[in-house]
Amino acid sequence: MEITFHPIGVIHTPYREKAPYQPVESDEGVFQVKVLPEYREGLQDLESFRYIYLLYYIDRLSRPVSMKVAPIWAGEITVGLFASRSPLRPNPIGLSVVRILKIEENIIHTTGLDVFDGTPLLDIKPYIKDLDAKKDANYGWIEKTGDLRHLALHILGIPHEY
Repeated sequence: MEITFHPIGVIHTPYREKAPYQPVESDEGVFQVKVLPEYREGLQDLESFRYIYLLYYIDRLSRPVSMKVAPIWAGEITVGLFASRSPLRPNPIGLSVVRILKIEENIIHTTGLDVFDGTPLLDIKPYIKDLDAKKDANYGWIEKTGDLRHLALHILGIPHEY
């Protein structure tokens, strides 16, 4: 079976060579999602939401995909690819949650994004408060590290070394 996706727009960020590992809401710079004109009508009422999901094609990966990964911040722990947030996937589809600042015509101005400039946009979905926030979610294998400080740095958007 062959599956084909066509971009509905392009994401613009200040990142050309290096991007953060997670969206950082307070990042400086211009972050825009330019939706192709033929999809502009689909933006109606999107601005009534505070946050959106952006799904995009991670088009600049050149390393091979492995079904086992060892996050460099997790010590000796190795996990299955699908238990990780690694961008190296069989289908390199990225997902970010960002805040809408404003929408002008076919351009969504957002807070910081964790993608390179020119990344192809595949889809947009609204983030809905109680539907998308699961109160009983946990940290999975990350709890085994015994140190949730690294995760806290990601959550807070604080730049750090691994």
